[in-house]
Amino acid sequence: MKRTPIVSAVVVLATLIAVAPAFAKEDTSKAAAAAANSIATVNGKAVPKNRADALVAAQAAQGRPDSEELRQAVREELIRREILAQEAQKKGLDKKSDVQGQMDLARQSVLIGAYMQEFVKSHPISEDAIKKEYETVRAQLGDKEYKARHILVETEAEATDIIAKLKKGDKFEDLAKQSKDPGSKDRGGDLGWAAPSSYVKPFSEAMTKLEKGKFTETPVKSDFGYHVIMLDDSRELKLPSIDEAKPQLAQRLQQQMVEKHILDLRNKAKVN
Repeated sequence: MKRTPIVSAVVVLATLIAVAPAFAKEDTSKAAAAAANSIATVNGKAVPKNRADALVAAQAAQGRPDSEELRQAVREELIRREILAQEAQKKGLDKKSDVQGQMDLARQSVLIGAYMQEFVKSHPISEDAIKKEYETVRAQLGDKEYKARHILVETEAEATDIIAKLKKGDKFEDLAKQSKDPGSKDRGGDLGWAAPSSYVKPFSEAMTKLEKGKFTETPVKSDFGYHVIMLDDSRELKLPSIDEAKPQLAQRLQQQMVEKHILDLRNKAKVN
């Protein structure tokens, strides 16, 4: 026997009534889960707890201890951010191409940061690598450091003229005022104490051959121009111990490792 339209409607209605509590229960369960994993609800939208954890971790990285006061400040900050973000969405700003580009870059930066942290964590710098780097640096620096002055000019003729004036008794400090090195010209050409490896090779070779109080009698050419160099003094170079230098050496090796890894990935990538 065929059911009349009225009977069919009753059956459908009965089915919906039976199923509705299940849907309601599921929705309530999801809402409860969202509430449990949130620190606040702003205009009906939950603010996830992991955002607060991320901000607290960022503060901890800067030396601020976790506390109830910090958690409350973070909660208020995230509430304000959510309010402003909602207002921006109401105006459709999240649909603008330039804003989407910035959002994509921000997300990408977070992912890259997480990847690099994981890479560094899984590739610790060994003690042997640090010791080897220490010996390499010590060999590069040598056992002496020098306190020198220089006058840098554009042409060899200018440098030759300065040398002639020095030989006549003019003061190095006065002649240094015409140097084109802005970092030392107002200090009489003073470069301070430094190891030879701090300078370009032609400069360091000429400097280390000088006696205390003497100046180069011929212009010294480098990629920067022509130098007239005077040696004020030299002394034994005192390096920090390996334990003292360990943090800096480890950081330097870590940076080199990261740069090499990025270069390796770049070389393997298929870029059209």
